[in-house]
Amino acid sequence: MATAGTVIKCRAAVAWEADKPLSIEEIEVAPPKAHEVRIKIVATGVCHTDAHGLHCTAEPADKDSMSLPGVNLGTFPMILGHEGAGIVESIGEGVTNVKPGDAVIPLWLPQCSECKFCLNPDSNMCTKLSETNQTIGLMTDKTSRFTCKGQQLYHFMGTSTFSEYTVVSDFSVAKIDSAAALDKVCLIGCGFSTGYGAALKSAKVKEGATCVVFGLGGVGLAVVMGCKAAGASRIIGIDINEEKFEKAKGFGVAECINPKLHDKPIQEVLLEMTDGGVDYAFECVGNVGLMKSALESCRIGGGTCVIVGVATSGTISVHPFHMVLGRVLTGSYFGGWKGADDVPKIVSDCISKKIELEDLITFTLPFEKINEAFELMHTGKSLRTVLVY
Repeated sequence: MATAGTVIKCRAAVAWEADKPLSIEEIEVAPPKAHEVRIKIVATGVCHTDAHGLHCTAEPADKDSMSLPGVNLGTFPMILGHEGAGIVESIGEGVTNVKPGDAVIPLWLPQCSECKFCLNPDSNMCTKLSETNQTIGLMTDKTSRFTCKGQQLYHFMGTSTFSEYTVVSDFSVAKIDSAAALDKVCLIGCGFSTGYGAALKSAKVKEGATCVVFGLGGVGLAVVMGCKAAGASRIIGIDINEEKFEKAKGFGVAECINPKLHDKPIQEVLLEMTDGGVDYAFECVGNVGLMKSALESCRIGGGTCVIVGVATSGTISVHPFHMVLGRVLTGSYFGGWKGADDVPKIVSDCISKKIELEDLITFTLPFEKINEAFELMHTGKSLRTVLVY
């Protein structure tokens, strides 16, 4: 492309400091270096992890606080965004997996295809997540490709999709079918894959199973889609926002429960409803209290609780008997998918209409309305808002 090898000026939503609205600025995006890819972002979703990145400072909230691998916090000013799709504009020396003009989805969870995790068919982790400088908001060589007003801007999660152009490492990009609708499949970059895979890939929900999903937002409903695809016979939804119930039932949730309307713990309600507990419970909120409730709602002898929501502080208190009696507590990161291998397959399922993403998208807005998209998310009015450039 004509811009290859040159600095590109474009729009980006810059987070100058914590808890302040994003500012649309003209920035400079440097050319990709060796083993890097510069991408023209076409569309990006707005995720709760972006809000978490905007809210958090470098100082931990409490002694139990932990940061997720690959998620840099407190590195201001920075360009957020990690759920995007676009077209390769140019590539650096040594890049062989994509070429200019390819449709791609940036990957916040890398796949180098060489480390012990990538070579393990049962793992989707990658040593690049911790060995590179993604956790400090910089590229592998400890520099940034973004500047604004003479100041360096930090990257976010190795993707920074809140910019018209971004630069990622070649192990952090998945080539997809060019026939894909990029303003839909961008959700595969995080939210949809996280929920859908938690049911199909991580939990491996069995046909005829009874499932409960805590949290009926975009990720929770993606879990519902995964449970339904696996052949679950009964899906129960838990949320304190009853405005979500009608939508959830359209996705396949049979019963919706507001725990605030009961005078006993929600796990006791579920044990009574299901004659001893569910086969699979999914916590999609990121609340350690709900994680405990989800585990205790599982049946003895194999009931499985999957932690999907992100809680960066607090701990789960579990009585040993819950585990001795055969309950299983596990987690799911990016739905268990290997990004470069599995993301293209999920996109193909979307093109063939095996997966319908449209119902997860509540609003599609122009990029400059990004702060409105955050407000829609915080007020619970949006499952997912997609921003188009």
